[in-house]
Amino acid sequence: MSRKVVRASKFRHVFGQGVKADQCYDDIRISQMTWDSNFCSVNPKFVAMIVDASGGGAFLVLPLNKTGRIDMSQPTVCGHTGPVLDIEFCPHNDNIIASGSEDCSVMIWEIPEGGLVTPLKDPVVKLEGHSKRVGILSWHPTAHNVLMSAGCDNVVILWNVVCGEAMVRIDSVHPDLIYSACWNRDGSQILTSCKDKTIRVLDPRKGTVIAEKEKTHEGSRPVKAVFVSDGKILSTGFSRMSERQVALWDPKSFGEPLTLQELDTSSGVLLPFFDPDTGIVYLCGKGDSSIRYFEVTDEAPYVHYLSMYSSKESQKGMGYMPKRGLEVNKCEIARFYKLHERKCEPVVMTVPRKSDLFQDDLYPDTMGPEPSVEANEWFEGKEGQPILISLKEGFATTTKTKEFKVHKSLLKTTSAAMGPSPCSLLFIHGIIEACHPA
Repeated sequence: MSRKVVRASKFRHVFGQGVKADQCYDDIRISQMTWDSNFCSVNPKFVAMIVDASGGGAFLVLPLNKTGRIDMSQPTVCGHTGPVLDIEFCPHNDNIIASGSEDCSVMIWEIPEGGLVTPLKDPVVKLEGHSKRVGILSWHPTAHNVLMSAGCDNVVILWNVVCGEAMVRIDSVHPDLIYSACWNRDGSQILTSCKDKTIRVLDPRKGTVIAEKEKTHEGSRPVKAVFVSDGKILSTGFSRMSERQVALWDPKSFGEPLTLQELDTSSGVLLPFFDPDTGIVYLCGKGDSSIRYFEVTDEAPYVHYLSMYSSKESQKGMGYMPKRGLEVNKCEIARFYKLHERKCEPVVMTVPRKSDLFQDDLYPDTMGPEPSVEANEWFEGKEGQPILISLKEGFATTTKTKEFKVHKSLLKTTSAAMGPSPCSLLFIHGIIEACHPA
């Protein structure tokens, strides 16, 4: 009789745990919009959540340590005239957040230190170029002040946020509604999934298709796709029998998937979150009460099921903390901000270790907040590789406020560090100064 050999993995025993009730954000009216975005964005300073608002759209931005019951009079960001559909913090400046709305506009906001004390109605930049609602936003991972937006007009626009200009407009590639759009690790390619059941790899500056695969998933429900390690693509979707699926693709040979696994028959769209440092992908279903996680490796079947975090209440959205916001002395490898009907609950993913020392194998150098190229340079063709930081320097003993201490040099506004350049962005007292060449 052959014995089944268990695959060796340091992440086999990763477990998820919700925090105590007093560390949740309570009494928040999460948006009731039926839209398949995360509804939440988070960084080491703030957590932002899209909330219900009468007569327009609004989202709430709270300092991470402002837990407990949130007062009904808590100020919101409320400049949109239609419901907000997506929000995302800038990876290079923790006080800057973008929002997309049903009013067809994209707005860029500056959140003051310590959070809002009065309602924020005036954005620092308003980006107008879509003819229908804007449901997908994604900041460039390495270029400063480059933002991608995708709308229900089937158009992808790349913005230079400094000048408020649409630099690239991709309007002839997608024949139907765009379900997801994201960058690869260095921002040299864009990956989109569309209602025509096709996923496409695009050249962001030229707006041309590098590779595409039709009928990735046979079902008619939305497909989501993200880049994973070595340029491979992980997609989630539905079979013809409405079973949820996860698949891994190699864009160099798009013919057949490297693996295609069926998960269950639930109807919620699976939102994938990939961690390039550990190779773990987390699948969070809208309306589910669980988070599944898999390890992506080079060995068949490539996507290895690890475990599942389950709870009693279903999730309406999910925020994912960047690596530099985690508590490394607790071996925390991921933290999610799970949206309920009336609250936000942090869920911590931990690798059990006995030692209190810094675990080098769990925390390789990770992407830091410093951009490697300015917006105008990137649009002219210059590529920028991610600037990595070590989490060991930011290692701090546990404090009551659950704050992760980062060197002050990492929290400064990056535009000042990059020096003056055409269209460099200075967020000063909520005013944008665009420096144009003479």
